[in-house]
Amino acid sequence: MTDSEIQSAILDMGRRARAASRALVNLTSDQKNAILHAMADEIMARQDGILAANALDLGRAEQNGLSKAMIDRLTLDPKRLKAVADAVREVATLPDPVGELLTEWTRPNGLHIRKLRVPIGVIGIIFESRPNVTTDAASLCFKTSNTTILRGGSEAIDSNRALAAALQAGGERAGLPADSIQLIPFTDRSSVEHMARMDQYIDLIIPRGGKGLIEKVVSTARMPVIKHYDGVCHVYVHADADFDMAANIIANSKCQKPGVCNALETILVHRDAAAAFYPIIGKRLAEAKVELRGDAEALAHLGVDAKAATEEDWSTEYLDLILSAKTVSGLDEAIAHINHYGSHHTDSIITRDAAAAARFQHEVDSAVVLHNASTRFNDGGEFGFGAEIGISTDKLHARGPMGLRELTSYQYRVRGNG
Repeated sequence: MTDSEIQSAILDMGRRARAASRALVNLTSDQKNAILHAMADEIMARQDGILAANALDLGRAEQNGLSKAMIDRLTLDPKRLKAVADAVREVATLPDPVGELLTEWTRPNGLHIRKLRVPIGVIGIIFESRPNVTTDAASLCFKTSNTTILRGGSEAIDSNRALAAALQAGGERAGLPADSIQLIPFTDRSSVEHMARMDQYIDLIIPRGGKGLIEKVVSTARMPVIKHYDGVCHVYVHADADFDMAANIIANSKCQKPGVCNALETILVHRDAAAAFYPIIGKRLAEAKVELRGDAEALAHLGVDAKAATEEDWSTEYLDLILSAKTVSGLDEAIAHINHYGSHHTDSIITRDAAAAARFQHEVDSAVVLHNASTRFNDGGEFGFGAEIGISTDKLHARGPMGLRELTSYQYRVRGNG
C-alpha cells in the first residue's frame, strides 16, 4: 500500500471508531459483561484458527532469528489461549466504573453539581510482540465503553488479526456495535505516525513497547499519551534488613521474569550490611546464572565472579539475567541514587525500621514504592485490577498499573432551576 492509502484507511477506521463510541455509551454493565463472555467463547471456538495463525508468526520469528525470550512471548498454545479467554471473562467480573458518582454538591445559587466517571472515547493502543495485549487492551477498553484501534507489531500480526476478529465477531453476536474493536491489518511503520496525528478521532494513545517506539509516539502524537519508558527498578537493603527476606525478594524481582518492566535491575546495599549480605546474595544469584556488575565494595564482598559496574550500568534496563550492585552510606544516598538513575517505575526497601520505610516511600519519586516486597508486585493483576492496560510512569492522568478506572475521564452534570 502507498502511504496515502494507509493514511486513508486509518482515517476511515477512526471515523468508524468514533461512530461506534456513540453507540457504546448506551450499553448497560450487564450487556457489556454478556458481550465479554461472548468474546471469550469465540476465542475458544476459534482455537484451531488462532493457533494456526500463531504458528505463522512463530515460523517467521525463527527465520528472522528472534531470541528465545521473544519467541516465548509470541507463543500461544491451548493452555495460554485458555488463559487469554479467561482474562477476558475476568474483566466481566470487575466493577464497571462508568457512571460512578465521584462527588456532588449544591451551590448557594441552587445549581446541583455531580461529577461522574465517563468513557474517554476512542483509544489507540500501539504495542509490540505479545498477542495477549490485543485481548487485554480491547476487553478493558470495552468494559469502560471505549472503542479501540489496535496497532500491533509485525512479529505477531497473524495472531493479532485472528484474536481481534474473534473479539469483534463474538461480541457482535451479543450486541457489540460494529467497529468497536479494530486492528490495523498492516505493519507499515507509517501507520504509527498516522495514528498519532489523528486527534480528530483518537482521544488517547497508549504505546506499549521499546523505548524507540514510545519516543516516536510521544514526539508525533497530537493527543494525550500515557506511557512508560524504561523500568530501571531498585531494591535497597537497609542495614537492619532480614537478609533471608532480602535475598528471596531480590531473587524473585530479578529472576522470575527478567524481560519485563517491573523486573529488578539494581540493588543498593547499606555499607553496614555489605560484608554480611553480599556473600549471601552473590551465591543465590550465581546459582540462578545472574551476571553481576558491582562497585568496588560489592566486588570485594560478593564472593563470586562479577564485573566492575560502569556509570552506564546504573541507568540501564537490562531485561535479562544481569544485575548491578552498589554500596551506599545509608537511606539518603539510596534515595538520591534512585531519584537520579531510576525511571520512576518501581522501587523497594527491605527493612525492619518502619520509620525508614515510611521516609523511603515518601521521598522516592516512583509510581510504585514497596516495603519488604518484590518489584514484580507492580502489576494490575496483583493489585486486583484484573488484566492491565500497562504500567504508567507518567503523573497525569494515570500512574502505575492501569486498570479500568484509569481508562475513564469524568464529566460534570449540573442541574439548575431556571
